[in-house]
Amino acid sequence: MINIDNQQDFRESPLLERAARYTLETSPDMDSDADITIVLTDDSQLHELNRDYLGVDAPTDVLSFPASETDPETGAAYLGDILISIPRAREQAQAAGHPLEAEVQLLVVHGTLHLLGHDHAEAEEKARMWQAQAEVMARLGLTHVRIQDE
Repeated sequence: MINIDNQQDFRESPLLERAARYTLETSPDMDSDADITIVLTDDSQLHELNRDYLGVDAPTDVLSFPASETDPETGAAYLGDILISIPRAREQAQAAGHPLEAEVQLLVVHGTLHLLGHDHAEAEEKARMWQAQAEVMARLGLTHVRIQDE
């Protein structure tokens, strides 16, 4: 189940659920009943979490917190939480010239890939993650939307 905690009045929850599901489907051994939570929030919350958990004193667009737990009642895997700053996503979408909905879907895909164990700290890892991301974005019909490299 994809749980969405919408703190920003973002109206496109079905698009986000689809982006997360398509991304989960890239992992062949992933249980289709796996749960994640997507929190749509603001820069200040992501800044605080980035500082407190990652030691980076700056806001960011998306953070993923893997959980790798199992719900004792349902037996479903709980993969973790993805937090997205809607104001930052809006800025990035405007700068890139595509809709906010497309940017937020990209951030959901990116965050979900992190929950699945992908990373982009090293060049080889980044190449694999960017390839997986591009494949999901193509399936979503959003081949023109890409993460802007730092």
